[in-house]
Amino acid sequence: MNGLDLPQPFDVQVLCDRIGGDRGRPIFLAPISLPTGGPCGLWINTEPADYIFFEADTSPLHQRHIVLHELGHLLCDHHAAPVLTPDASRLLMPSLDPAMVRRVLGRGCYSAVEEQQAEIIASMIIQRTSSWVAEPVRPVPPEAAELVRRIERALERTVH
Repeated sequence: MNGLDLPQPFDVQVLCDRIGGDRGRPIFLAPISLPTGGPCGLWINTEPADYIFFEADTSPLHQRHIVLHELGHLLCDHHAAPVLTPDASRLLMPSLDPAMVRRVLGRGCYSAVEEQQAEIIASMIIQRTSSWVAEPVRPVPPEAAELVRRIERALERTVH
């Protein structure tokens, strides 16, 4: 993580371009509609390029997290057992032979440790690149002011 050149201002595509340049192979991002209950994203590495597919039907913030999670797998060079069916292969890469995609992919599910590593990398990138600061959107109503003060005091004691 320390050697990762995070763009400022942060842009996921720029980060992918940098990582792809370092690896000598492009990283292509592709939003797709994935089945409910299945993965939100996946990384497929082929001979000439890496592909990160992510859920099209979710918020931009969630999409960014999914892409960063998949980048975490890529950066850690994770591999898992193959599970891609011919139908899934045709859905993801219709112009490629399903058998070839399964052979090149050679992975499908990760261990719990690998999932945690990818999630930590995604979270660390978001933390290091986030400029969001919590600020009140509107004033606290007078009737809630005392409650807010007590919560603030309680949180200060647990933080310090």
